[in-house]
Amino acid sequence: MKLSRFLIMLVLGLFVVAASAPAQNKYVGAKMCKACHNSEKQGKIFDVWSKTKHAEAYKTLASAKANEIAKSKGIAKPAAEAKECLECHANPIDAKILDKGYDAKDGVQCETCHGAGSAYKNMAVMKDKAKSIAAGLTEFKDKAAIEKFCKTCHNEKSPTYKEFKFDEMWGKIKHTVPKS
Repeated sequence: MKLSRFLIMLVLGLFVVAASAPAQNKYVGAKMCKACHNSEKQGKIFDVWSKTKHAEAYKTLASAKANEIAKSKGIAKPAAEAKECLECHANPIDAKILDKGYDAKDGVQCETCHGAGSAYKNMAVMKDKAKSIAAGLTEFKDKAAIEKFCKTCHNEKSPTYKEFKFDEMWGKIKHTVPKS
């Protein structure tokens, strides 16, 4: 009797823990961000991103040159399928946390830097900075934090690395919401 009571309590306990665990945010894709972040009021952020090399990052992996580079690094797969290349040219994310609207072919997207957006994508959350951050939005406290994050890809590990001039590059992709 004691063993069966223990097992019932254990199963109930595991159920409560599993039910109370927060669901993992899913990556929804840049197109989802566009709906709200492409107005004048929002600084046309989506348009800014879509004209950057980040938006084209995945496409560069489909080139013969990218495949040559991958092969020279001992990578057997085509560059567009290689985890080592996808780390910086797209989100190499487990398919279980990709929303149906997410497309890796959109390159280095909003969520690459700002975190998976399923929990903060709605307007009620986005209008409240504290709620957005609690829901998984990555906030960078200053330019130094942004630069540090950029250098997780823009570094000597890249086979095509050139000196990374943060201020110059940030000027090309900077996207901010205008102050009201």
